[in-house]
This record gives sequence, structure tokens and C-alpha cells, in this order.
Amino acid sequence: MSGALMDLGWEVRRAGERLVGAPIGRVDETTWEVFSAHLTAVVREAAAAGAPLVIDLSALEYMSSRGLRALTIARREAGEATPITLAAPNERMREIFAISRYDKLFKIVDDVDADA
Repeated sequence: MSGALMDLGWEVRRAGERLVGAPIGRVDETTWEVFSAHLTAVVREAAAAGAPLVIDLSALEYMSSRGLRALTIARREAGEATPITLAAPNERMREIFAISRYDKLFKIVDDVDADA
């Protein structure tokens, strides 16, 4: 598991009233569980604080279908009370979100501050 931690970093910060979670690296077959665990924790933190959540994807190179599944679980966990915005995905990720219709499940914006 230590190899997975090196392939995927995670940062959480406050941006005004919002909580921002930022995965760094790749979400693939070796890192999706780490991604999912961090994502669930930040969703719970945002829900407890009554804060909207932004997932900053600007430093994410790639996300496999398992990463998409983790996003689905996070959306379910957040419920209607905790909005989740996906920010700054690269062109490949935008295409994946459009094909998989995740652009209907999440608000997707060009940068983290677009929603401020």
C-alpha cells in the first residue's frame, strides 16, 4: 500500500466557506482505494461543517473507472445537503465525465474559484 500512497497525494484546504479536496497524481487500479478513503473523509468533513465541497482535479493526471465509482459513492454519501463540485479537470477527464454522464451528476467548473 505504501506504493499507492506515493502515486496519489491528497490535500484538503478551506477556501472561504468551501472545503477543497485535491487529489494529486493518478487514480488507477493501485490507488483508487486510497482516493476513495480520502474522498469519503472529506465528504464527511464537509457535511459535518455544513460546507460545500470542491474536488480540485487540476493536479490529477488520470482517473480509472474505479475512481469514477468512488465519486459515485461520495455523491451518495454527501446527499442533497452537501453539494460537490468538480473543478479544473483536464481535457481527458472532461471527455470521460461527458461520456459517463458525470457532468449530469456533478457541477463541473473550469477552476476552483469559479464557484466562489
